[in-house]
Amino acid sequence: MSRKGKVLVAMSGGIDSTVTALMLHHEGYEVIGITMKTWDYASSGSSTKETGCCNIDSFNDARQAAVHHGFPHFILDIREEFGDFVIENFVEE
Repeated sequence: MSRKGKVLVAMSGGIDSTVTALMLHHEGYEVIGITMKTWDYASSGSSTKETGCCNIDSFNDARQAAVHHGFPHFILDIREEFGDFVIENFVEE
């Protein structure tokens, strides 16, 4: 463990979360990056191309930054939970 502790950083692959993870890492925290897969465009019946913040390119950007700077990165597939608790609730409301 690091001298400052361990922190889990949600990394979208964008600038804000990446810079946050890198700053914490350089400050001496033990950083673990995580990206959450919340949607599957191919099976949703819309477009087969994933766009926006949560696509394979952004996952790769987050992972590349983590690996390049020496901390682990994981992708957490929460499509089912996100659909059940967020999307379905939104539609019902």
